[in-house]
Amino acid sequence: MKIFAVGMNYREHCQELHPGMELPSEPVVFMKPDSALLKDSKPFFLPDFSNRIEYETELVVRINRLGKSISERFASRYYDAVTVGIDFTARDLQQKLVAEGRPWEISKGFDGAAVIGDFISVDKLPEVQQMKFSLNIDGKTVQRGDTSDMIFHVNRIISYISRFYTLKMGDLLYTGTPVGVGAVSIGQHLEGFLEEKKVLDFYIR
Repeated sequence: MKIFAVGMNYREHCQELHPGMELPSEPVVFMKPDSALLKDSKPFFLPDFSNRIEYETELVVRINRLGKSISERFASRYYDAVTVGIDFTARDLQQKLVAEGRPWEISKGFDGAAVIGDFISVDKLPEVQQMKFSLNIDGKTVQRGDTSDMIFHVNRIISYISRFYTLKMGDLLYTGTPVGVGAVSIGQHLEGFLEEKKVLDFYIR
């Protein structure tokens, strides 16, 4: 199983982290190892190598068939379910590595950094580019997203990634986070919603 993730896929988030930055002309793709996956409402334990772990709430797409060099117009055939996930980021570590011109995968791919919710079949939801999702922390909504605001839509991302990687059943695609990222702390209760249905529920330890 491969975990793909797309960075800088919402305009307001781009400005949130990089004011004045030019928007990407192609999807910004990185990967997380399978050891980063955290599921079944297991708690997330804050690591000791960072003083600022930030949540990034995202729509996650599940690949359901083998594909290579997929045409964008056929990409919808290659996923069958979606959910809400959290792309946890060690922001202080990421900023340090970027400033030094070094690879920053460890700030995104550490154990537990890819939280995943319960999947819902796409045939039970609105069209994938018309979905709303959100994150609550301790009962308060801290982040909202609408997939219609993506710079690169899901089918475009799948087509792009499949030029370089063969997609396989069970691969996951984190599609980017909207504006509103923030830090987490011990004891917080996180709940993720997709079209008002709770699909994610876990604690920070």
